[in-house]
Amino acid sequence: MPTCIAQMRFDGHKAGRPDRRRGFTFIELVIVTVIVGLFAVAAQLRLAGLLRKHTFKSQVQEFVSALRMAATAAAESDRRYEVIVDIAQQSFLLREITSPDLFEFVEEEVIIENYFSEDCHVAYVQFDDGEYTNEDRAKFWAGHAGWAYGGVVVFLDSEQRPHSVVVNRLSRMIMLTEGEVALLEPKAKDDVPF
Repeated sequence: MPTCIAQMRFDGHKAGRPDRRRGFTFIELVIVTVIVGLFAVAAQLRLAGLLRKHTFKSQVQEFVSALRMAATAAAESDRRYEVIVDIAQQSFLLREITSPDLFEFVEEEVIIENYFSEDCHVAYVQFDDGEYTNEDRAKFWAGHAGWAYGGVVVFLDSEQRPHSVVVNRLSRMIMLTEGEVALLEPKAKDDVPF
C-alpha cells in the first residue's frame, strides 16, 4: 500500500501567538519623509537657479535672433525692417516697414513682439553716432544696404551683471558678449585727415 508523506512547514510560531513581522514605525516613516523632502527642496532650488539663468540667456537670444532676422530679410529683399527696444516697457518688437513714412506704425506690420522678465532687464542703448537712452524707445532700422545705425544694447541679468548685444552696421554682425562694450566715439570733423 502506498504511503503518503506530507511535509509541514514550521514558522517557529506557536499556535495562538500573533505574527510579529518587522515593519516601519511611525517615527521611521516621518524621518524618511523628511529626508526625501529635503532632497526635493534642494533639487528644486538648484533647478530654479538653472532655469533663471537659462531664462535670461534665452530671452537675450530671442532678441538677437530678431535682429539677425531683420538684417537677413532686408539683405535678401528690398524690404525695410525695424527693431524697437522699449526700455520703459522692457520689451522689443520686430516689424516690417510697409509705408513710406518710417514713423507710421501699422499693427499688421508686427512680426515679433516680446517682453523681458525681471531676470532680464534692458539697462540702456547707445548708438554708434553717440546717441544714448536709458528710458525711451530705441530703433534699429535695417534695409538692403544694412543697418542705418549700429549700437549696443546692454542687458542686466538677475545678479546685475551686464551683457552687451552689439549691432555692427559695417559688417552687419550681431554679437552677444558678457560685460559692457564701449563703442568708438565718432570723431569731430576737424580730426578727419581728408
